[in-house]
Amino acid sequence: MTLRSVVAAPLLLAVLLPVPAAARQADCPGVRVPGAEHSITACLADLTTTGTVPSGHTDPADWAGLEAPGTVTPSGVPGVQVDGYFPDTSTTNTNHGWQHDSQFVLRLPTRWNGGLVVAGPPATREQFANDRIISDQVLAKGYAYAATDKGNTGAQIYRDGHRPGDAIMEWHQRVTQLTVAAGKAAARHYGQAPRATYAAGLSAGGYLVRWQLENRPDLYTGGLDWNALIFTRSTSMLTTLPPALRAYPRYAAGDPEAHAELIAAGYPKGSEALWGYHHKNQWDFLQRITREELDPRYDGTAEAGTPFCAEGTGAGCDTDYNLSVRPRSVHQAIARVALTGRIKRPLVSIQGTLDALTPPATYGDIYHRMVTNAGRGGLHRYSHIAGGTHTDGLVPIAPAVLRPMLPSFTRGFAELETWTGRG
Repeated sequence: MTLRSVVAAPLLLAVLLPVPAAARQADCPGVRVPGAEHSITACLADLTTTGTVPSGHTDPADWAGLEAPGTVTPSGVPGVQVDGYFPDTSTTNTNHGWQHDSQFVLRLPTRWNGGLVVAGPPATREQFANDRIISDQVLAKGYAYAATDKGNTGAQIYRDGHRPGDAIMEWHQRVTQLTVAAGKAAARHYGQAPRATYAAGLSAGGYLVRWQLENRPDLYTGGLDWNALIFTRSTSMLTTLPPALRAYPRYAAGDPEAHAELIAAGYPKGSEALWGYHHKNQWDFLQRITREELDPRYDGTAEAGTPFCAEGTGAGCDTDYNLSVRPRSVHQAIARVALTGRIKRPLVSIQGTLDALTPPATYGDIYHRMVTNAGRGGLHRYSHIAGGTHTDGLVPIAPAVLRPMLPSFTRGFAELETWTGRG
């Protein structure tokens, strides 16, 4: 089955509203986004990446590596795009030459189905990161789509804010801010408020979905997360990455005990082909910037530690990091950004079985137990996707065992629509 056919089936279920005069392409109305410090509006023949790449209304570098080679996404969705930013003091996002954070993109299709989907990007990416894997999919179904850069981007997000955890807390603030503003902008544009609002996201973006459904359920009909991060008092990247950083160099040197250590730390058997990539590109980098954000005193006056410091180096080396012996202030910083499992709206979670960045045993499975233990199990549908890895761009590393998860996202979103009465 092609990806286009996967998308086409649920598309038939979308109920499209009549096209209001204000949304007709020829009129090209200006759209005001409440609270935005600056915004620009453009009427486009195609809001999907098929149109926005040649027109310059997206950034392909922002989604690089998130889709499998040869992925085909829907196209042919005319409408209005609004690019802008909310007031902010940080300047890491250089899109549009603005050098201003808290940038957003809002897309309003001419043929609207009455719904809105809001997303935040994975990792340190910007507002266009989800354009292929989420925006194209939901625009084709008639949804308005809004995405934020989370308020800070790039390799030094920990510089944003004053207290440990401030940068991550801003992520949640910016998602909430955009959800409210996008709903009001859509209401003015179409003449009626969205009848359903969904949150969706991959990795860090999935963590944002969970936090919103726990803390701002009044804004959403439901949500879908994909290989999502979690922060809890006992489980986060600060507990799962150091064991991998310690064991992988020994594993690469042929130590069989190191392989057993990685498996015991939760890294899935069968994902070994991915370990070298993650060690080189993600485990070390994400450990250091996450630790600097939540525990900046660990390496003294240094900033984000020493890349790839050797096991046994000692104090200040992230490879040797041990959260359990860190001061109470560190655990308090983690508590600020922690999830509880107390979701209050329907949530669909999909988790790749061969994910070697947020492995099921230490991420998806734990959050599902948290939801169940909180008495909210009836609001959570959690699925393992056989062969799925953290991002679909990694599939070519081991194509015999890995499979893209984007089709599972489209099916999961259709399930969420039906579950919440939209399908």
